[in-house]
Amino acid sequence: MTKPAPTVSEPVAFPQDRTCPYHPPTAYDPLREGRPLTRVTLYDGRDVWVVTGLTEARALLADPRLSSDRTHPHFPMITERFAAIRERDRRIALVGRDDPEHHSERRMLVPSFTLKRATALRPQIQETVDRLLDAMEAAGPPAELVGAFALPVPSMVICSLLGVPYADHEFFEEQSRRLLRGPTAADTQDARDRLEAYFGDLIDRKRAEPGEGLLDELIQEQLHDGALDRDELISLAVILLVAGHETTANMISLGTFTLLRHPEQLAELRTDPSLMSAAVEELLRFLSIADGLVRVATEDIEIAGTTIRAGEGVLFSTSVINRDTAVFPEPDTLDWHRSARHHVAFGFGVHQCLGQNLARTELEIALRSLFARLPGLRLAAPADEIPFKPGDTIQGMLELPVTW
Repeated sequence: MTKPAPTVSEPVAFPQDRTCPYHPPTAYDPLREGRPLTRVTLYDGRDVWVVTGLTEARALLADPRLSSDRTHPHFPMITERFAAIRERDRRIALVGRDDPEHHSERRMLVPSFTLKRATALRPQIQETVDRLLDAMEAAGPPAELVGAFALPVPSMVICSLLGVPYADHEFFEEQSRRLLRGPTAADTQDARDRLEAYFGDLIDRKRAEPGEGLLDELIQEQLHDGALDRDELISLAVILLVAGHETTANMISLGTFTLLRHPEQLAELRTDPSLMSAAVEELLRFLSIADGLVRVATEDIEIAGTTIRAGEGVLFSTSVINRDTAVFPEPDTLDWHRSARHHVAFGFGVHQCLGQNLARTELEIALRSLFARLPGLRLAAPADEIPFKPGDTIQGMLELPVTW
């Protein structure tokens, strides 16, 4: 006998920490069992709509009546530290802007992030991965995989693509960590200030002595022509660098942990490496590391029997959306044979992740090569003792001790 779907009597607090690094927080269970739209409560007591149905999410993420503009007076902030620096969010490129400004910026970048461009980068990515695995093997086990592999792979790739000196990676990786996970608004603010100052200096040097990379192209083609001003280019550079290495690094580390915790699925991948592309897609759905896309309604919207009023906040819980049983049967199971391409791990609509082709390519090469080169790879600590990230930031492993 089918049980009726329970109703959520009290709004669930959002965000919350996961109890398992690859499953949504157990506190979100009422959201998974209820309607495709319901209410959650943010840190400041504000109630906002949360979207949990995949069909509704894709419709709303493509709806121009939902705004990403952080200058909107009713735009919701999901953490206190980001609310405290709200005024600085005015300068965030791409993710914090609506069309036509957003479209103009995105159009400048699209040629560097096409599938054709990602495919052309495959030999370079493979060389980077092989070099890091050579170093791991030479040093011998054990290893801390986040620092030795998961973070350097996308850092090296995005630095090469942008024309940023990888020699500065310790600085910008630390500032990225503070920007996304700084415990206070002061940490977040200082990290942004430092990154902006760094890119301001780098852009000035490149204007005097042009090099090779996307930043150099933007300086020559957009800055000089007045399509971008210096502050806008700095903002673009920060978002491209931070997003370009943080998200993929977390997917590599959490993807590795997840595969090691699912030996049957890992064995199937080893038997049939042609499944790796499908496995990457399923891992993107299953892990949903960027949980909590935020918008504000600029007009009333009717959807799924619900009216979202102008000025109300709308939050998309990707970890719940990507486990919608109406679209993904047995969603808590890893299945390389399901069609997972409809997930919203990269968002959807005009703000869908610009770097998704590059991310997929990096993930496929990194995970395939890691398990091929180190067939005995296993955790070097009990799984429940390995720390992972809190729920108010991009999900992933804080560290990942492994041996082989």
